[in-house]
Amino acid sequence: MYLSRESYKKIIDNLRDGLYIIDQGRKIVFWNQAAERISGFSSAEVVGRSCSENILCHVDDSGSNLCGGNCPLAATMQQGAAHDAEIFLHHKNGHRVPVSVRITPLCDDKGKIIGGVEMFSDNSNKNANDLRLLELEKLALLDGLTQLANRRYLERELEARLEEMSRYDIPFGVLFMDLDDFKRVNDDFGHDTGDRVLQFVAATLNANSRPFDLYGRWGGEEFVGIVRNVSFANLKHMGQRLRKLVEKSFLLEAGENLRVTVSIGATMALKGDSIPTLLQRADALMYQSKAAGKNRLTLG
Repeated sequence: MYLSRESYKKIIDNLRDGLYIIDQGRKIVFWNQAAERISGFSSAEVVGRSCSENILCHVDDSGSNLCGGNCPLAATMQQGAAHDAEIFLHHKNGHRVPVSVRITPLCDDKGKIIGGVEMFSDNSNKNANDLRLLELEKLALLDGLTQLANRRYLERELEARLEEMSRYDIPFGVLFMDLDDFKRVNDDFGHDTGDRVLQFVAATLNANSRPFDLYGRWGGEEFVGIVRNVSFANLKHMGQRLRKLVEKSFLLEAGENLRVTVSIGATMALKGDSIPTLLQRADALMYQSKAAGKNRLTLG
């Protein structure tokens, strides 16, 4: 059976996973429709460019940039062997999306490596988050700007988690997050850009949350995460990961990368806690992070 070039292109374009191909110079020569959907970048915007040129800008779990010496695609082309990795790509809207990647070398008829192919799948619990959004919309518990849970829903969830801990001894923690120097963003770039910054921070939190945790906007530039069934060490790790992912996210504004950071207070719920005592403790820890230099997490 013979398949035309157009037939192959149609098959690749209809894959659920993103797929792109680079040449020897690490320039993108093909970008399928799923890559457009997952990343937000159209084929016209990326073909002919390097993926590190303010496009995917991969980082690892610790926030380290992979587009330099640790690029999985470059390693695949140098070694001639396939690589698998769990990384975070930069979405066009600014936030970080967790993806699983499979990278293979591309060879000519003589076995010479002439490029590479990367296939990536979205790991952001999108289906669970979509269902949560529908539920929140019905209950008028959604923050209109960020599409996260609003303050009313967060308070309801905290009440339920405290009751659950009291009855069944199931632990949970709280991450209280505040954007650093957000007034400067509004003053320098305007409130519309400030709103877009809040949206990409919210999207980073949402895309990198577990299905049974909840992140919401407490008010202004403050966000709260309610993290179930964790230890102090788990809570610290999750908070640091989110902090680094926000730090590594950016918006393209007037040709420049607009970045923000968050200061975080992290605390475990204690026996006898109420919503006010729990949040006051987390808020005080967040201000300790601010006082210590911002863009950090304080656990207590």
